[in-house]
Amino acid sequence: MNQNKEPVAYFRLLEYESTFMDAAIDLILEETGFKINPGTKVLVKPNLVSARNPLACTHPNVTISLCRYLLDCGAIVTVGDSPSYGTAAQVSKAIGMTSGLAELGITPITLGRPVPLKLSFGKSIGISRDALETDMIINVPKLKAHCQFLVTGAVKNLFGTVVGFRKALAHTRFGETKGLMEKLVLEVAAKMPVAFNLMDAIYPMHVTGPISGKPFAMSLLAGSPNAYALDTAIYMLLGLSPKKVLLWKEISNQKIRGYDPDHIKYVIEPPDDFDTTDFQLPEILSPMEFEVVRLVKGRVKSLFNRIS
Repeated sequence: MNQNKEPVAYFRLLEYESTFMDAAIDLILEETGFKINPGTKVLVKPNLVSARNPLACTHPNVTISLCRYLLDCGAIVTVGDSPSYGTAAQVSKAIGMTSGLAELGITPITLGRPVPLKLSFGKSIGISRDALETDMIINVPKLKAHCQFLVTGAVKNLFGTVVGFRKALAHTRFGETKGLMEKLVLEVAAKMPVAFNLMDAIYPMHVTGPISGKPFAMSLLAGSPNAYALDTAIYMLLGLSPKKVLLWKEISNQKIRGYDPDHIKYVIEPPDDFDTTDFQLPEILSPMEFEVVRLVKGRVKSLFNRIS
């Protein structure tokens, strides 16, 4: 019965206070069966999308508490992401994470060293060797409304392992063809050595996103070894269906383990304990493709940020 189901842990946290965060992460990892050996090289991959709005990023205390847990287990920990524009260090500093990581001896890195990933539809995209060559990735997404994908969580956060501006370029190259961006996101995610997913949904972003939405008090820290099951659990919590969430539809079409709510067992707290009635999602989605002018402007801005 439940033995073959994917564990998804829901834990209620009202705020990001570090003492409670440490205890919550410890319990979530224990209850979902996560194990790690001393000496394991771990890439902790938060969402560091933009320095403009801390709400758009994984909260620093989630990442810092997770790193503290891993270091206590004897892991070798790196924190990294690949923002489309700017560097991970710049975003980390802007959201107030750098000093907390420094106390643990960690400096955030921008995921780089691109290597081509051949895609099923005959193209390729540059993904980070830094992500591929670690022993395991712990994915630390921020739950957000999204103007193109409707809502994003664990699986979409792994798209951040595509190096730099190549993410925006992918929207320009593939966004016009229906369903291609969803396939691309899933093929990147499948390539990554993900061992666990810890989602910051304490104050997720709603109304719109991924950068300029508003905070919603959901009070949820969620985790699972299976990114697809974790996202499915969140979609269900929000009262959504694969018809509404195109990424979930593609996951369902491919029958990736975790797409079906029947694949999930909930541990710690039941989903009924969390009220998402007032969580707002975009009514009309923007096209997947980016205009070339926007891409060029963003690339220039990125280069300026790296040398400034």
